[in-house]
Amino acid sequence: MKSGFRQSMAWVHTWGGLSVGWILFFVFLTGTLGYFDTEIDRWMKPEMQLDNTPMAQSLDAAQQRLQEKAPGAARWFINPPTNRDTPNLRIFWELPGTDGNRGITGSEILDPDTSQPISARSTGGGQVLYRMHYALHYLPITTAYWIVGICSMFMLIAIITGVIIHKKIFKDFFTFRSHKGSRSWLDMHNVLSVIALPFHVMITYSGLIFLAFTYMPLIVASSYGTERDAQRQFFNELFAEAHRTEPANIAAPLASLHNIVQQAEDQWGSGQIRYISIYNPGDANARVNIGRIVTSPLRSTPEMVFDGVSGELLSAPSSQGSAPVAVRETFIGLHEGLFANTTLRWLYFFSGLLGTAMIATGMVLWIVKRQPAQLKKPNGPDVGYRLVESLNLGTIVGLPIAIAAYFWANRLLPVDYAARADWEVHILFLTWLALLLYPFISSFIFKYSLKRNWLTLLGMATFAYGALPVINALTTERHLANSIANRDWVYIGMETSFIATALLFGVTAYLLNKKWKAQIATPVIEKKRAAQFNLHPQQQEAN
Repeated sequence: MKSGFRQSMAWVHTWGGLSVGWILFFVFLTGTLGYFDTEIDRWMKPEMQLDNTPMAQSLDAAQQRLQEKAPGAARWFINPPTNRDTPNLRIFWELPGTDGNRGITGSEILDPDTSQPISARSTGGGQVLYRMHYALHYLPITTAYWIVGICSMFMLIAIITGVIIHKKIFKDFFTFRSHKGSRSWLDMHNVLSVIALPFHVMITYSGLIFLAFTYMPLIVASSYGTERDAQRQFFNELFAEAHRTEPANIAAPLASLHNIVQQAEDQWGSGQIRYISIYNPGDANARVNIGRIVTSPLRSTPEMVFDGVSGELLSAPSSQGSAPVAVRETFIGLHEGLFANTTLRWLYFFSGLLGTAMIATGMVLWIVKRQPAQLKKPNGPDVGYRLVESLNLGTIVGLPIAIAAYFWANRLLPVDYAARADWEVHILFLTWLALLLYPFISSFIFKYSLKRNWLTLLGMATFAYGALPVINALTTERHLANSIANRDWVYIGMETSFIATALLFGVTAYLLNKKWKAQIATPVIEKKRAAQFNLHPQQQEAN
């Protein structure tokens, strides 16, 4: 480690960022896609149409189906199609549990005209991509939390040390020197870092807050003990559900949900109901909680609580509890972005892409800065150096290709295949694994250059995303022309995003190829120019 505070911080920034850079790239990319998880869900279920059913009809359909599926449930839950998070009518039920444990649960997406489940292909959709950014995949959830948490802490340290080591960080934001090797990559890294710096700090710090109870279990254990029941008691007290009562075990008819919802809409306005939660339906102690659509970063939404038998309004508590809980919920709300309108959601998305690109340029910068010294070694670059450059390529370009393969699988796997949702994800990770191995195999066995490998994978990415609208048109009726005619903005947005991504990779491949060809041609041109003026090459360089 170099002496001096700033030099020490530079060492921490470089090695701290590199050691977890590949996982952070995965977390940032999948988390960024998660801001459009619902839209991805819709694209991956082309059989489902947008639900514009009136509230009254949705309530009747949901209640009828819940009475059929779970007449003795401890809880019913209805999500009417009132916002982007719930584009279709969805119901959920929870059966009575035993020994303090939750009972069996179930959920369905309903056709409000028939009160029956909508038949759509099985898929993980955007929700699987969203969960990957904090739960990874194939790992126990607690293990995944710890891995993501440690990497997030390294990310926060990298952000702080990055600000410290750049004395002129904001001045450098307006400086970009092209065709300058590592200097150009550093300028690009600085620009990407500064332009969305507040977002990077917020998203990293709030991510740590999200799973704070996992990272600091001893704080809970010091007051509640280490037993499972003690931990459950802590969470029951912390996240206590308002006015949840025990059943009286006395049958009583449920009050009209229409009247209850109408009272809530009279206060909040039409189309503001986010959910309807019914505790102990059919019991004398029934309660109906009505939640409002999220309109602010404060994650806990306002609720109105009604007597489930008489329909009387019991309370309309504020969404804000104690100050510490409000701060925590606000940070988590900012992280999730559920309150964001369309414009702000796109801002979240592009800020996430900037963070992803910041991580990528940092990893490439590590390679570029060490490349001249590595190429001068008698036996060629070190194994560690070649390992890093191969992992960079397999992650920065390979992971986006793997996500494209996930979308390909959604359209090409048989619709009635029972395990298709699992195999969509398997194909994603198998593709990524193959592309992580490709640079090693091509370099060590076939002796292909790294430049050739970059161009090959960039070409694959261009094809993978460019072909998606074509595959969609061949396998469904929801092609781009049809979506434009029907003004289906979700499908239009998805298809045009695929095309834009293909263009981005294609242009990148073209520019890199042009640059590398120019670098090969330059020495030849200089030698010809030296010969023309009868100059020795060293004299030419001096001139």
